[in-house]
Amino acid sequence: MKRDALEFLPLARKEGLVIKEVDDEVLVYDLARDQAHCLNASAAGIWRLCDGKNSVDQLAITFGRASGAKPDASLILLGLQDLQRNHLLENGNLANQSVGVGMSRREAVRRIGIGAAIAVPLVISISAPTAVQAAVSCSARCKPCSSGTECCSGVCMDTPSGCNPGTRRCA
Repeated sequence: MKRDALEFLPLARKEGLVIKEVDDEVLVYDLARDQAHCLNASAAGIWRLCDGKNSVDQLAITFGRASGAKPDASLILLGLQDLQRNHLLENGNLANQSVGVGMSRREAVRRIGIGAAIAVPLVISISAPTAVQAAVSCSARCKPCSSGTECCSGVCMDTPSGCNPGTRRCA
């Protein structure tokens, strides 16, 4: 691991986020990117410790004490990469900091043991629809149609129940 990586002082992003703690996980909604993230206990613990004042080594020691795990800077860097990839860190780019973790998730699980795999930091993300996408909801029921492709349901039929009789309508 390169020395620059250990001297990197990660800072958790807080602006433009809606943050909700649920048990030992953290749910984060990024208002600017319309993305929702679920940080498992390890990723959440690392993210909470990113105050811009502690190096990766210091984070590993503090995280190790809090979680009861052996301090491991490689696992911290693995978590930081996930946090950065999902735009949850303020400062810099880990690549610009010469950070070389040199360890994949698979290697981390192999290294710490399958039983402790839950300790591997993980950020799960989904994209939410933008306001425009959400506004284009499908309300074509009972709308005149000539083929199923014009209907949200994909079904164009003669007078579905609840629609005015006489023309083909979306079901």
